[in-house]
Amino acid sequence: MKVDLFDFELPEDRIALHPASPRDSAKLLVVDEKGMLSDRTVSNLDGLLRPGDVLVVNDTRVIPAELKGIRHREAFSASVSVNLHKRVDGNTWLAFARPAKRLKAGDRIAFGATSEIDGLDEMMATVTAIEEGQVTLAFDLSDARLDEAIKARGAMPLPPYIGAKRALEDRDKTDYQTVYAEHDGAVAAPTAGLHFTPELLKRLEEIGVSIEYITLHVGAGTFLPMKADDTEDHRMHAEWGVVSAEVVARVTAAKQRGGRIVAVGTTSLRLLESAAQKTGTLEPFAGETDIFITPGFPFRVVDVLMTNFHLPRSTLFMLVSAFCGLETMHKAYRHAIDTQYRFYSYGDSSLLFRPDQ
Repeated sequence: MKVDLFDFELPEDRIALHPASPRDSAKLLVVDEKGMLSDRTVSNLDGLLRPGDVLVVNDTRVIPAELKGIRHREAFSASVSVNLHKRVDGNTWLAFARPAKRLKAGDRIAFGATSEIDGLDEMMATVTAIEEGQVTLAFDLSDARLDEAIKARGAMPLPPYIGAKRALEDRDKTDYQTVYAEHDGAVAAPTAGLHFTPELLKRLEEIGVSIEYITLHVGAGTFLPMKADDTEDHRMHAEWGVVSAEVVARVTAAKQRGGRIVAVGTTSLRLLESAAQKTGTLEPFAGETDIFITPGFPFRVVDVLMTNFHLPRSTLFMLVSAFCGLETMHKAYRHAIDTQYRFYSYGDSSLLFRPDQ
């Protein structure tokens, strides 16, 4: 499909720079099975779901993946910034570098003082490869020692459209993390989950909605612009995820009883549908997925999707168009823009019901 089909006009001021407070006070645009729209708030979610439904959330934890350092090459040095986006092994990460033109294979980069953690004055890494702005970094530290060093000197990796408009704030350390974040590894937040509070989760459980946790470590590739003119020519960055056998058993049983599977965020949906791709039924999954969902995709697991509002021509707007229909989503987004909904990571949310439900 032509990428132009997924374009729309988004005023710059609709992109939220801070989240709603409290979290569940964000607006929620409901798109029902017939494509009808209604305006609610996230706090109304317990009145929109029903007993027997299963809420599936992504419990990945965002690491402080933005690092600033000094590149050393012979007698010359230069400032560089990197965003870690995918771990390769115990001491190796793939990263996006700015400016990448200052780096070449063999360069050494020093990322600040770490004496209180590992006895070294600096955390050092060697650039082992460079390809189209992406660098491979081999750190001198590894495994848990490297993890702690990154946490000590890294910053939360806010999306570039936020970072370009304001400085990082202390509140971002909590604002850009879900209340149920558990497993370190994401370099971008599963943002639909940012709207939940412990109180809302408790209310959902009290009405008979069960909550299941899966893990997809969101990569920085989610922010990359679509460069292809046709969806057939685009390739997604792979992300690592896991769906346990226990979750599979409970989700499958709930679905057989008539409960709806409600994915919180496109990350949860992509992982669930990846786990069901080969057989048509949900199976345990542990590995990488680069699933790219566009209109015509045969959804096998997810019945309802809660997701924030996405940017024009993005793979995520393509996904919601596949879920509800391109015409319906263009209508929904026009309504959202006209009625002052806030877009993207810190923005408002939507609750989408598949048309065939």
